[in-house]
Amino acid sequence: MVINLGKPTIMKRINILASLLLSLLFMACKKDEHKVFFEGGTAPTLSANATALPLSFATADEQLVRLSWTNPNYRFNTGVSSQNVSYIVEIDVAGADFKSSNKQSVSVSNDLELTFNVGQFNDYLLNQLELPHSVPHDIEMRVVASLGSLGAGTLASNALRYTVTPYPIPPKVVPPASGKLFITGSATPASWMTDGDAELASQQFTRISETLYEISSIQLSGGNSFLFVPVYGNWSKKYGFTKDGNTNNVAGDDFMEGGNDMKAPAATATYRVTVDFQRGKFTVTEL
Repeated sequence: MVINLGKPTIMKRINILASLLLSLLFMACKKDEHKVFFEGGTAPTLSANATALPLSFATADEQLVRLSWTNPNYRFNTGVSSQNVSYIVEIDVAGADFKSSNKQSVSVSNDLELTFNVGQFNDYLLNQLELPHSVPHDIEMRVVASLGSLGAGTLASNALRYTVTPYPIPPKVVPPASGKLFITGSATPASWMTDGDAELASQQFTRISETLYEISSIQLSGGNSFLFVPVYGNWSKKYGFTKDGNTNNVAGDDFMEGGNDMKAPAATATYRVTVDFQRGKFTVTEL
């Protein structure tokens, strides 16, 4: 008697393999059914409760404008997103397509409106956009939405356009009564001044306006420190960084009366140094 087990064994293996392949295919299909896909949203529509933006020092504390916008309703294939939505209100000069380096950006989380008062908005125009005061300027505003935790789905609204005339405000830092300004420190050619030193013309700023001073060319030694003084050889008053000494942005930062040492750029080179008392900022630019 001959028993042939070869053929049934092979067929059994084929059937098992086919069953496994079908199971894997079914599992893959089921897995695809549970994937979540981002489907996008609708660009928000921006509106305002004011058709004009009158700016005046007398009304600095009053409300200027309230912006509001529609929800972008971000959607996934599972339905409307429950993720937090982040918004950025952008203010820029008209025609810059919101790409200006001085553009003002204000972050808003999970809200559909933002209110500006007169003084706050005027400050943005003068100190961020750096628009001359007492002169009309055309500006635009828009809101940009994105899906907070994912950082996805960036959508920009329509732009609102206004003509505004910023008013002058007291400078953030009171300019020197002497009408003069000098630089001193280990970063400068003469190093730190001492009490009683005579004025050093090579380290004196040129007064451009009541609030703006500039040294058009001076060599600074890399990584060393400096300060500004209104009277050379007199330490009774100085201007320095608003935070811990030598922690400033070396290309420029905030300053105040009585501030701390400021750090020069890393490279020893010739620089232009500008001090803006109106904005309370200084800049250091390599030539």
